[in-house]
Amino acid sequence: MVRIVQQLAVLVLSSTSLLGHASVVDAGATSEAGQNIAIIGAGAAGSSAAYHLRRFADEEGIPINITIFESREHAGGRARTVNAYDDPLQPVEQGASIFIRVNTILYDATQEFGLPLVGDDNGVEETLVIWDGENFRYEQKDSSSKWWSYVKLFWKYGMAPLKTKKLVDSTINRFLEMYSEPHFPFKSLTQTAIDLDLVKLTGITGGQFLQESGIGLSFAQDIVQAATRVNYATNLAHIHGLETMVSMAPDGAMQIAGGNWQIFANMVKASTASFLSGSTVTSLELEKSDIADSSSSKYIISTKKTGASDAGEPYANAFDKVIVATPWQYGEIQTSADLIEPAIDEIPYVRLHVTLFTSPFKLSPRFFNLPPGSEAPTTVLTTLHPDSKAEPGSDAAGKAGFFSVSTLRAVTNPKTKQREYLYKVFSPQVLDPFFLSKLLGVEVPDTFTGQATNEDVEPISWYYPHVFNSYPIEFPRVTFQDPILGNGLYYTSGIESFISTMETSALMGKNVARIIVNELAGKDDASEKQSITDEASSTLAPGSQDEL
Repeated sequence: MVRIVQQLAVLVLSSTSLLGHASVVDAGATSEAGQNIAIIGAGAAGSSAAYHLRRFADEEGIPINITIFESREHAGGRARTVNAYDDPLQPVEQGASIFIRVNTILYDATQEFGLPLVGDDNGVEETLVIWDGENFRYEQKDSSSKWWSYVKLFWKYGMAPLKTKKLVDSTINRFLEMYSEPHFPFKSLTQTAIDLDLVKLTGITGGQFLQESGIGLSFAQDIVQAATRVNYATNLAHIHGLETMVSMAPDGAMQIAGGNWQIFANMVKASTASFLSGSTVTSLELEKSDIADSSSSKYIISTKKTGASDAGEPYANAFDKVIVATPWQYGEIQTSADLIEPAIDEIPYVRLHVTLFTSPFKLSPRFFNLPPGSEAPTTVLTTLHPDSKAEPGSDAAGKAGFFSVSTLRAVTNPKTKQREYLYKVFSPQVLDPFFLSKLLGVEVPDTFTGQATNEDVEPISWYYPHVFNSYPIEFPRVTFQDPILGNGLYYTSGIESFISTMETSALMGKNVARIIVNELAGKDDASEKQSITDEASSTLAPGSQDEL
C-alpha cells in the first residue's frame, strides 16, 4: 500500500494518534539527590520527555530523578501492537502504523537503538481505489509503472498534484524550523505558530486552504480528502490546513519490525527512569508548606492501581516538577481549583474504531458494485459522495460507511496452515456481521469467528476490534495550549490540536525537557534577558518588524 500511495503523492501518515506493548522498566527507589521530576503518561510525549530530560541534564551535569506513572502495563500510549491469531510471530500495528524519514526524533531513535525496519513487500498484488460509497474516483494498480501512474494523475487532475507537493514541501520546511533555535525551545506554541506563519494554515479549513492555493476541487475531494479521512477520520471541511498538509506527507514511510512501541520503550529504558506501570494518577496537589514563596513548593501525586475503585494514596516522594503527558480531559486527575489557571483547553477527540481481522476470502467485488468475477481492490480509501454532506465526528464517513479498508499482508493461519489475508478497517462505528458479510461476500456469524468444519471454511478466523480517542477533531484555530501550566508544571498534549502525530508529540516532550533543564541550569533567565534586549533593539530599528 505504501508504494501505491507514494505514487499518488498521498503517503498515508498515521497520527499521534499512536498505538504497542513495551518492555517494563522496573521501578526503582528515587534518590534524594537532585530534582525529582514526575511524568504522567508514557506515550510518545512522555517517553520522549524522559529520554531528553536525561540527555540534556547529563550534558549540563545536573542530577535529576525521573519517575514515570503509566496507567497501562507498557510504554507507547496509543502506539499499540497486537498479535494476529494471538501468535507472537505475527505482530501487527493497530494504529500509529508508520512514520517518515523527515520525523527526525523517531528516525534518530531507530538508529540509536538499532531497531530494524520493515520492508514493504506484503505478499499481495495491490490495487488501491478511492471510493465514495458508489463509484471509484481513482484507481491505481501495484503492477502499473511509476511513469504510467504519474501520467494518469496529471491526465486527470492537471497540475494539482505538483502544486500540492510544493505546498506540502513548503509547509514541512517551515514546521521543521521548530526543532532548532531561535524557535526551540518554545514556551508558547501559539507565538511559534505565528512566527513561522503557520497560523495562516491552522486558521482555515483544508478545503479553504487548497482553494486559495489554486488546487482543483476534484483533486482536493478525490485525493486530499481521502488522505485526511484515512489519517484523521475527518473531511476537508472540518480539518485545518496545516493538518491537511501533514496528511499529504512526503514519501519514505517506515515501520519498526515487531512494533513501533519499541521506540518509546527504548526511550524509557535509556532515561533510567523509575517506570510505574499499571499506576493511575488520581490527584495532583501542591505540598502544604509554611513558606510563603510558592515557587519552592513541591507537588504531591496520589496514585492507585489501574482499575481499582479507591481514591488512591499519596506517592512516597514529592516532586519538584511534573509533566502531564496525557490528554488532560481523559486523565480524570483531581486538583484544587486554583492549581491550573487558566484551565487546560478541552478539545474534542475523534472516537475511532480500528478493527483487525483475518480471512481466507478476498474483498467481494459485489460490495463495490463490480460485475461478478471482477477483481476487487485490496486497499480502499474513501471520500464523500457528491450527495453527502460533510459532517464531523461519528457522521464523517458518509455514504461509504467507513474511512478505509486495507489488506495489510498475506498471512498463514497457524491452525490450518492455509494462506489468508490480514485486514484493517478504520470506521466511525463498530463493525457488525452484516457489514462484514457484504464486504467479504460470505455469511459472517454473529459471533464473528467460529469453529470451522471439514466442509466449511471459517469466514473470519481471527478478530480484534478496538476503539480509540485517537486524535483531536482538528477544527481551525489560531491559539494553542501552552506547554507551561504553572511553576514547575508542564503539559504536552496541547500540540495535538496543532499537529497530531507520534513525531510532534515526541517533539513537545523534547521541548518541555529542554525548558526544564534550561531552568535548572539557570539558562532560562539569561535567555529571557537577551530576548528582551533583542526586542528593544528591534523596536528601535526602522522597518525591522516582519508582518504576519
